[in-house]
Amino acid sequence: MTMKSNCVIVTGASGYIGGQTILRLGDAGHNVIGIDIRPAPDHLKSACNRFYQEDFANEFALSLLDQFEPRAIIHCAGTSLVGPSVTNPERYYDNNFVKTKRMLDRLIKHEIKSRVIFSSSAAVYGEPVMTPCSELDPPLPVSPYGESKLMIEMALNSYSRAYGLDYVSFRYFNACGADPRARHGQANAATHIIARVLESMRDGKEFVLNGENYPTQDGTCVRDYIHVDDLARAHEMAIEPEIPAGVYNLGSSSGYSNREIMDLAQKVADKSLKFSAGPQREGDPAVLTAASDKFNLVSAWVPRYNIEEIIQHAWAWYTR
Repeated sequence: MTMKSNCVIVTGASGYIGGQTILRLGDAGHNVIGIDIRPAPDHLKSACNRFYQEDFANEFALSLLDQFEPRAIIHCAGTSLVGPSVTNPERYYDNNFVKTKRMLDRLIKHEIKSRVIFSSSAAVYGEPVMTPCSELDPPLPVSPYGESKLMIEMALNSYSRAYGLDYVSFRYFNACGADPRARHGQANAATHIIARVLESMRDGKEFVLNGENYPTQDGTCVRDYIHVDDLARAHEMAIEPEIPAGVYNLGSSSGYSNREIMDLAQKVADKSLKFSAGPQREGDPAVLTAASDKFNLVSAWVPRYNIEEIIQHAWAWYTR
């Protein structure tokens, strides 16, 4: 067993959340190693001390764990859409759970004492028993995506008990916004509503609103939106051993309906949105908001950005 190094490995480093995490860690002077099966754009590659274009679970990428023994692995790699997971569950169970287990097994077998910081999801709650969701609420996922995330959480918990694996699991609610300095944001054709609304206004296309018959005040879904840089800041904080191991929600504790998001986006962009009604998406609960008190108590973390600032940063990214 080697001595733990001071580097941090980020999987899914070319992605939306992984990329913002790399920028924040780089800004703070961390020694960052990025891994992603996709190429990294220049603004992310330059923020890494090293970047490897590899599947995080192949033999070469796993050998990097042996080589560097990082102080933390921020695990953002995975497949992340609810709808497609219903029609193609095999991809989600393999890419999310099976490959993550392979990485965890390598840590245990080679006695690598890295903290694993896992990108989980509010999807583990499914149709919540009550809102806002607390970490004590039963996880009852209603999609293969949510199930795959919960399976990883279960593996982390059991590996912690049996082998002493150190981990923090963050259940994200709706990640949105863009880098406040407009260096990074969601890729084109992203599926989250803020991205879809802003792209529709930018491109002069019609936006399809999924579902108008939910049991909410205006008939549309209500969600908790959290700025991607607030998530990245939580990742950075969780590297420190003073943060106790366990599962934490990351959200704003506020809910906004799809119609409210559409109205705010039009206000921020000063443009009109053409839209039509579409069917509800399978696996979408009516209301999903977070209680993030648990992480606040151990870290003093609170979201810095409100919903209007989130949309402003995203609009600046899409129109840069």
